[in-house]
Amino acid sequence: MTDLFAAMTLTRGPTWKNRFMLAPLTNSQSHPDGRLSEDEERWLTYRATGGFGLVMTCAAHVQAVGQGFPGQLGVFSDAHLPGLTQLADKIRAEGAVSSVQLHHAGIRSPAALVGEAPHGPSEDAETGSRALTTGEVETLVEDFIAAAVRSEKAGFDGVELHGAHGYILCAFLSAETNRRDDRYGGSLENRARIVFEIIDGVRARTGPDFQIGLRLSPERFGLKFAEQREIVRQVLAGGKLDYLDMSLWDTFKAPVEAEFASKPLIDWFTDLPRGETRLGVAGKLLSGEACRRVLEHGADFPIIGRGAVLHHDFPKLVAADPSFEAVSLPVTRAWLAKERLSPTFIDYMNNWKGFVAQEETVDA
Repeated sequence: MTDLFAAMTLTRGPTWKNRFMLAPLTNSQSHPDGRLSEDEERWLTYRATGGFGLVMTCAAHVQAVGQGFPGQLGVFSDAHLPGLTQLADKIRAEGAVSSVQLHHAGIRSPAALVGEAPHGPSEDAETGSRALTTGEVETLVEDFIAAAVRSEKAGFDGVELHGAHGYILCAFLSAETNRRDDRYGGSLENRARIVFEIIDGVRARTGPDFQIGLRLSPERFGLKFAEQREIVRQVLAGGKLDYLDMSLWDTFKAPVEAEFASKPLIDWFTDLPRGETRLGVAGKLLSGEACRRVLEHGADFPIIGRGAVLHHDFPKLVAADPSFEAVSLPVTRAWLAKERLSPTFIDYMNNWKGFVAQEETVDA
């Protein structure tokens, strides 16, 4: 199947109307207590209007101490339910499937933001993180599951677990950042235990049509490529996920580790048996041609990040012109405001080198 606009059925839950997924994108637009803001709702609803098959929220933290960014969306309290419910309703009204990305920043939580030392699988001198006790890891598992139940209550079609980019679940997967000697450390099986326990718990305590995804990254943050590929193999074969979201940074580049540099990143994952589990990939997919290549290489769907920041209607633009390419960077603040990024979100994007055009100062 190489048709980006073919509907996609999953093992559970609603069919996606096409193969375009909105990547979970940090934007710092929500309220300090994690409640949804009008700016955040406007940004996400506009992407649903723009034709995405699945609209995913930004990373939403499952514990207050797991916050990673100012203005981050929360899903750790029932106080978040009114905003989440309104958002789910509006995404559905635009014909898109909806998902909340469940997140805990772990050792990447700024101490100044959360008011205490960040938490991780082991002590981390660089970040000042402290190690979770075994009981605290069990509580963390429960809080991920409770956040998924809360998301379902709000009316979302599913959730995605954020297991990538050095955040807490990713930190458990890495032998560099996980030096525990209990059942959550040591062997790869033990280091991955937290991820599988959360998947099992969400599956057991949500409805039969609730979609579960998982985001993984194969490189950086102390990860070993062979180990990540083995985890991917297991979750694809396990049948409890509806889809896997592989965050590759650059979809078609070769892996960094020389042993695996013989073919593009994407090909190391599309060649694994996956049964009915769908496989999506993210990483520099800024044109219709790049998105089609994803399907040609054997993945089920492309995940659009920067392209969706630049064009709320990226799928519709590709449908109208198969050769469509995203606008060249940098873009003006006015361009981003037109795409319904709030001033706060535009300021956040200004931290990405070369993304926002720098206005010239005029001498008085």
